[in-house]
Order: sequence, then structure tokens, then C-alpha cells
Amino acid sequence: MSIEVTVAAPFRQHGTDRLGEGEFVVALSLDREWFSPDQAKRLIDIAAGRGLVERADGDLVAAFEPGSVEVPEGFTPDESILQSQSLFERLLGTLVADGAEKQDAVAEVNRLQRELGVTIETAAVLAARRRGIDVGGLADEVRRSLAEA
Repeated sequence: MSIEVTVAAPFRQHGTDRLGEGEFVVALSLDREWFSPDQAKRLIDIAAGRGLVERADGDLVAAFEPGSVEVPEGFTPDESILQSQSLFERLLGTLVADGAEKQDAVAEVNRLQRELGVTIETAAVLAARRRGIDVGGLADEVRRSLAEA
């Protein structure tokens, strides 16, 4: 999957499974010239939404083993990976549209995920419901995705 390869590359480059968000952006935009800085930031949101990375104290922590992902010689990601909006992103968008600050909403969702041991999408549904936001259709999608897992 090219998104996993793309996300793994900066971690492999630095030989770690934890990077500052800035380091991650620089690795993808300046070092590899794959994306603009804004696109690299968007990739972070997509990767977090798909559970590939977690945010912790301003850092990105790989939720997989980057060393186990092979980055082929000459690999260049397709920009289409930036266009897909994950279920998590749609839930996050609902929280933000209701007035939550994006960073605060992500922190709340991450906290719920950690404390309850649930998927990030489930935590986002819980965060929305706690704020009185109707996410019925998205909650149904989360239920279906859990049933298929």
C-alpha cells in the first residue's frame, strides 16, 4: 500500500519510530521533494485517520513497524493518496464544524482512544456524542467497519 510506504519513509530515513511533526514534513517535502509542506501536513492527518501514526506531545509515533516496510528504489507516491478522506477525517470535520478547535478535537479523540482501547473512529464517534453532535450515519459506518474487521 503506497500510503504505508510513504509514511514509513521518513521514519526509516531517521531510523526511528518517533519523529517531530516538523521533521516528518521536512523529510517528505524538502528531503525527498515528494510533497509541498502543506501536502505533507495533510498526509499526517490522513495517516492519523487511518491509524498509521499517533500524535503524542507534538511528535508522530508510528503505529506500525516502519523497518518492516520496504521503500522501493525510485519510489514516488501518487498524490491521489492525499485526496481520500478517511472516516476519521469526516468525523473530525464534524467536530470542527460544530465549533471545536481541530487540535483540541484530535487530542480528545486520542485521549479517548488510549483510555478506552478503541479504534480512533470509535473514539471520534464518542467525542462527537459527548458534545451532543449527531453522527448517526458516520457511526453506522464505524459499526460496519468494525463488523468487517
